[in-house]
Amino acid sequence: MKLNDDRAGRLILGLRQQGVTDPNVLQAMESIDRSVFVHEKFLDQAWDDKPLPIDCAQTISQPYIVGLMTQALEVQPRHRVLEIGTGSGYQAAVLSRLARYVYSVERYRSLLTEAENRLKTLKIDNVITRHGDGGLGWPEQAPFDRIMVTAASPGEPTELLHQLKPGGILVSPVGRSSVQMLHRYVGQPDGSFRRESLAEVRFVPLVEGTAKEG
Repeated sequence: MKLNDDRAGRLILGLRQQGVTDPNVLQAMESIDRSVFVHEKFLDQAWDDKPLPIDCAQTISQPYIVGLMTQALEVQPRHRVLEIGTGSGYQAAVLSRLARYVYSVERYRSLLTEAENRLKTLKIDNVITRHGDGGLGWPEQAPFDRIMVTAASPGEPTELLHQLKPGGILVSPVGRSSVQMLHRYVGQPDGSFRRESLAEVRFVPLVEGTAKEG
């Protein structure tokens, strides 16, 4: 169901003008109320095309980046998608409208609990979550049709690429500096991957292990 909010329509129009043109991706993003995933003090900015702070010094991604990454993933209705970095849960919610199942891993238990509650509020029941080290993926559930990484891998995400089905697609920011390159890896018939560079981006780093909180 589309939201009765002119701000959502304006955001979707802006995304289309920036090159996010896949109608299924745009429909998925328009159907998810982004305000559910932002802090109360940022509610007036929920439909702005910019990242916003969340707990644990993390962010909810800019809608354009969400749209760009989701479009690049080419998710189909029967796909099983692995997401690394649940964060607020917003990206998982968007993916849930496109895939059969979304498996999402988060290193901060408190963020994961909040995200699970938000997904429950929206009655999204095809997102399976796990508290763990995102860099290790979810080998027990592999292989996946698609993998999205929402934190910057310092180098090529080899461990995660091994968890893709033949011909699968992985989208991840890669780099050690404050500005990284968003890469798309497409599986080839010989088992190798074709790497495509999509855009310069800014993501928090992919950190090894689970977080110590409190």
